[in-house]
Amino acid sequence: MFKKLAASAVAAVMLTTGAFAAGAPGGKVENIDFSFDGPFGSYDQNQLQRGLQIYTEICAACHGLQYVPIRTLGDEGGPALPEDQVRAYAEFYEVFDPELDDFRPATENDHFPGSNLENAPDLTMMAKARAGFHGPYGLGINQLLKGMGGPEYIAALLQGYTGEEKEEAGSVLYENTIFPGGWISMAPPLYGEDVEFADGHANDLHHLSEDVSAFLMWTAEPKLMARKQAGFVGVVFLTILSVLLYLTNKRLWAPVKARYKKK
Repeated sequence: MFKKLAASAVAAVMLTTGAFAAGAPGGKVENIDFSFDGPFGSYDQNQLQRGLQIYTEICAACHGLQYVPIRTLGDEGGPALPEDQVRAYAEFYEVFDPELDDFRPATENDHFPGSNLENAPDLTMMAKARAGFHGPYGLGINQLLKGMGGPEYIAALLQGYTGEEKEEAGSVLYENTIFPGGWISMAPPLYGEDVEFADGHANDLHHLSEDVSAFLMWTAEPKLMARKQAGFVGVVFLTILSVLLYLTNKRLWAPVKARYKKK
């Protein structure tokens, strides 16, 4: 399913230092109907696998996911890769082992490596860090129904490059209509048709940016489905409890009310 990380080395030529910085989006971020939005939404397993492939072949050249255990790639509700594929994927990376005082091939129990560049942020929590364009300050019913907004921001940013460049203080900056300030130090990481999917899925810029954004949402909220299920069960339980308490209250006070009516 995956190409070797040699493809990432090629991608590294495209990427420059720096990426997402704090602040409100510079341009308008449109809502995207991701499968995991809403109180009953769930991750699209195939989309997560495509997003993982994009991250591996493109983003991993600079950015890391140091808070994500590799074994979670096999979790239900996530990419759900078979166990042998998770083991094979882990071997793409090397990790430093203090006991050996040397590097060794990673296993599924290790975490993804960190960022390869000091000023390339780790992407683990990026979707949550960028949350908040739905509703007033990211609160209210819009966020419940449409999602937190982080994945939409990432997708919009990846599609927001205009192709214009400028040099400032010895660094090349790239115009981006979404990035705060309008200029970003990260070169366009995606152009369209950057990767090929085994299932022949569309690989234009629009689809690639949405797929990798969905994957980054999963890295930030891997237990999102479990939390939604727990919340739904809690609401059902409280609803049933409220009905029972109401009926019990009526039954207990019915004789008292009847006596007052007779008087």
